[in-house]
Amino acid sequence: MSLKLRKLIVPAALALAFASHVHAADDTVRMGAVLSLTGANATVGEDVRRAVALAVEKVNAQGGVMGKKFDVVVEDSGGNPTTALNAARKLATVDKVPVVIGEYSSGITLPMAQYLVKEGVTHINIASTSVKVKDLGTTSFNLIGLENLGNKFSAKDAWDLGYRNIALIAPNNAYGQGVAHGFREEFEKLGGKVATELLYTAGQSTYRRELQQASRSNPDAFIYTAYGQESAVLNREAFELGLRQKPWYAILLSMSLSDTPANIANGQLGMEVGSVQGAVGKQYIDAFQAKYGQAPKTSYTGYAYDAVMLTAAAINNAKSTQPAAVQAALKNVGNNFAGVTGPISFDADRQRIDPPYAKLKYDGKVVPR
Repeated sequence: MSLKLRKLIVPAALALAFASHVHAADDTVRMGAVLSLTGANATVGEDVRRAVALAVEKVNAQGGVMGKKFDVVVEDSGGNPTTALNAARKLATVDKVPVVIGEYSSGITLPMAQYLVKEGVTHINIASTSVKVKDLGTTSFNLIGLENLGNKFSAKDAWDLGYRNIALIAPNNAYGQGVAHGFREEFEKLGGKVATELLYTAGQSTYRRELQQASRSNPDAFIYTAYGQESAVLNREAFELGLRQKPWYAILLSMSLSDTPANIANGQLGMEVGSVQGAVGKQYIDAFQAKYGQAPKTSYTGYAYDAVMLTAAAINNAKSTQPAAVQAALKNVGNNFAGVTGPISFDADRQRIDPPYAKLKYDGKVVPR
C-alpha cells in the first residue's frame, strides 16, 4: 500500500470511529454520581453504587429516557474533598451531565455541590445531613432529613429509652460538629445531661485514649456517630475495654455499623434516616436481593435509587437535558413522587418535606425495633 493511500485511509478510519462515538453518545442520556468507592466509606459507597445500577436497569427496562438509553456516569471520590471536586468537574465539563448526585460525607458534599451550583449543574443530595445543605443554592435539591430534624428525633428517642447522663462521641468535621451541637441542645431541652462530649480526629489507628476519657464520666449510655472503618475501630476497642456493658446508641445506625463485625455490633440501638417505605419499597428490596444476593447494607441506597428515578422522570418531563429545564421539571415531578423511601415532595427551597426516620436495632443485621 502506498504512503499516500495509507494517509487517506487512516484519517477516514479515525473520522468513522469518531462519528460512531458521537452517534453512540447521542443515543444515550446520562447523569452523574460521585460516590465513595474507595477509602473509609467504601462499603457504603459500593452499596449505593449497586442501587444506582439497579435504578438504571429499571429505567431502561421501562423504555429509557426520551426514547434513548439511560446511564449514570459514576466517579469515585476516594472519600476525599479534592478528589470529589475533580470528579464533579469532570462530570460537568467533560461528560456535560445535567444532574450529579452524591457524595456521602457532608465535608465532601458541600464543596463539591457548591462547585456544581456555581456551574449551573443540578445537584441532588442523597446522604449528607449537615444543615448547610439547605444553603447550597437554587440548583441543589435534597432528599434526606438534615441534622436539625435528625438531632431532635435521636434526642427524643434516647430520652425515651431512659438515658439521662450520656457521653457523646462524634467525628471532628462538619457533620460531627453539627450532630454534637444539635443533639446536646435537644437532649438538654428534655432534661438530659451530656457528661462528656468527644470529637475525635478521623483516620486514627486507635481511639483507646479517647474512649477511656469518655468513660471516666461514668455515663449511663454512650451516644455516638461514626463512619465505616473508623466506626469499626471505635466499636472493637469499646468492646475490648468493656465499655459495651453500658448501652451504645448510634445516630445513623447503618452508617455507624457498616464495617463492624456482627458479634460486636449486636445489641446496639440507634436511629436512621428512614429507609424503604410501603409496597414500592418492598419491591425495591426484593429486586436488590435478587440482583445482588443480599439486602442493602445501609439506608442510603434507597435515596440514591430515588434520585436516579426522579432524575429520569424529570428529563422525560422536560423533554430536554438542559440543566435549567431539568431543574424546573424536578420541581414538577417532585410533588408526591412515589419513591422507595416514601412519597417525595419538595418545599420552595427544594428540601424534602417530612423526610422519614426510623428507630432501629442491630440483631445480626439492622432491623426495626
